[in-house]
Amino acid sequence: MPGPVALRLPSRTLVIAAAAVPLALAVLADDVRVRRQLHTARRDPLTGLPGRDILMDRVDRLACGRREYLHVLVADVDGLKAVNDTLGHAAGDVLIAATGRRLSTWAAARGGLAARLGGDEFGVAVLLPPKSTVREIAALSGLLAQPVSREGHTLRPAVSIGTARARDLPDAAGASRLLRGADMAMYQVKTGEQPLGYVATRQDAYAPAAHGRRPGRPGTHLPAA
Repeated sequence: MPGPVALRLPSRTLVIAAAAVPLALAVLADDVRVRRQLHTARRDPLTGLPGRDILMDRVDRLACGRREYLHVLVADVDGLKAVNDTLGHAAGDVLIAATGRRLSTWAAARGGLAARLGGDEFGVAVLLPPKSTVREIAALSGLLAQPVSREGHTLRPAVSIGTARARDLPDAAGASRLLRGADMAMYQVKTGEQPLGYVATRQDAYAPAAHGRRPGRPGTHLPAA
């Protein structure tokens, strides 16, 4: 049998190929750098937390393999306007930033993610044993209520929390439905209709909305549930 045939490339081809290697590495480095810049740009400048789109992606990912344990929370800081009006918006920012840090630390310890949805509202995707839902939410409420110092003033946060569990909703219910349910649950806790630790029902998750906003929120024309 004939022996192997050696492939001989012209020296010019070898030079061009060698020159292309650092160029490809440079393109790859630029791509990584751009991705990091985009990731940073999508984070809230005040809290450092990601936004709604990243939270929704995380919820959908966790729902694929950890649906039994997936909890979605919406947390809303109560009385922020009063703080802004009496102590200034800088004090309100301190309260928002402290709430964001606490939520992020709590969520990360439970395999989850916290995000700032806007204004004084946060969203969390976290993995919890279903039997521990009420206990965990009560502990989180206590954590968020810890005093915050600001230039000689002691701020005492109050945060309303609503929860939706993926296991309580149809398998087809994705991130938007879970977030809707948590938002509705939060609103009922805030208004005193339901106690702390209330978990959203299917009705909460499929409540009607105007332009994606919960009934009863400012800017909607739907009555409060």
